[in-house]
Amino acid sequence: MNNQHTVAVWDIFIRIFHWSLVVAFTVAYFTSEEENAWHIYAGYTVLGLIIFRILWGIIGSRHARFSDFVRSPGTVHRYIRELRAGSAKQYVGHNPLGGWMVMALLSTLLVVTVSGLKVYAIEEGRGPLAANPTTLTLISAAHAEENDEEDGKAETQSQDEEFWEEIHEGATNFMLVLIALHVVGVFVSGRAHNEHLIKAMLTGKKSIK
Repeated sequence: MNNQHTVAVWDIFIRIFHWSLVVAFTVAYFTSEEENAWHIYAGYTVLGLIIFRILWGIIGSRHARFSDFVRSPGTVHRYIRELRAGSAKQYVGHNPLGGWMVMALLSTLLVVTVSGLKVYAIEEGRGPLAANPTTLTLISAAHAEENDEEDGKAETQSQDEEFWEEIHEGATNFMLVLIALHVVGVFVSGRAHNEHLIKAMLTGKKSIK
């Protein structure tokens, strides 16, 4: 006997956010080596989406709010045990493990975008993290004879750039690991609860027992 019923879970803003983020991150990732305008615009898009999701996690619809799915470590651990035993409770919104994955993805993406903006600011002197885009140029022109000082500044700038590039690359690689785990989690949860989670993120509706 089929006791499932369909409920509305994901609002239109969450669905647009999710699939827009998939597209924007994909574009940013595959244009990263070229350092072209597409990479920059995609990065700004990702950052804008993350800011929106944080705000929507506070004031949005019920299942979009962080308070609905961010649960204690004990609850997450218990859910994992029950999932392995085949007795895990089905949740209308994100399950406890999925809630932590959402926070991990958002946090990592924030590090990716902010570090990317920092690299952009150092390399090009542009973007919101470039406090004064023309500072280096003006200093060079006014103190051209002070070669030692300029060399010191150039060395510091190079070290800063390398530091932020490593953070940017490391966070991006970690993001790929999280994405893989997220996909596996969607598959496992779908099998465990007979859910069609991809369809739910398209239609906004979910089948609940």
